[in-house]
Amino acid sequence: MAKKPARKKSTPTVPGDGIPNVALSRAARMGKKTEDELLLKRPKHRRPMPRVPAQAEFTQHDPWRVMRIMGEFIHAFDALAEVGAAVTIFGSARALESDPMYAAARQLGKALAEAGFAVVTGGGPGIMEAANRGAHEAGGLSIGCNIELPAEQALNPYVNVSVDFHYFFCRKTIFMKYSEGFVLFPGGFGTLDELFEALTLVQTEKIPRFPIILFGSNYWQGLIDWIKRQMVEGGRVDEGDLDLFHVTDSVEETCDRLVHAYATEAWDQQ
Repeated sequence: MAKKPARKKSTPTVPGDGIPNVALSRAARMGKKTEDELLLKRPKHRRPMPRVPAQAEFTQHDPWRVMRIMGEFIHAFDALAEVGAAVTIFGSARALESDPMYAAARQLGKALAEAGFAVVTGGGPGIMEAANRGAHEAGGLSIGCNIELPAEQALNPYVNVSVDFHYFFCRKTIFMKYSEGFVLFPGGFGTLDELFEALTLVQTEKIPRFPIILFGSNYWQGLIDWIKRQMVEGGRVDEGDLDLFHVTDSVEETCDRLVHAYATEAWDQQ
């Protein structure tokens, strides 16, 4: 059994934020609203509206949330500034160790680490744990970007650099900023969210094209058929947009594609 690594964990200090993440997670389990929910909550107004509105209650708190958001970005940029080439792996937190996809993600994490990539995940269990585990077992850099949730998500024991987030959009920005490619294993809404975010940014040329690999053809085929039937045939996306992602069942092919894409881009930038 692989020895569990010592983890480097850093909690950002933000003006007006004196609550440690552990306490926040504990409070969340007791029904505390998440920071995302508090930020996006629309204030309630009296009816009829007064001629001169009184100072809204939310204005006394949102400025501090802006500072916390800035703090999350600064903390993450600082924590990952020295990270070289990295690949982010997404997938279900519910995958068990007996799941073939767990084994494949573990194997891929190992292969990527041996190829010189850092492996980035959401830091939780399931596919995330498997990828971090493979990277750790190969002696590579294993990174977890953990998120505050109403039901606490424990950091898996194979992460040796962790960054904690309150806000999903901050975390998603970091995944995008520090990744040379995305690999998406079978997962739920969160995995689909990351997939379509990446496809949208590449399609609209907000970011340069980079590898987006869907691992597990049986799982993804139904979605791909729907995209072809409803979106392509309906003229909602171009047929060429199907080339923005690649489907495979091979760990070796996945690793080779990521290595080739990185080497080609690095050469082009010289």
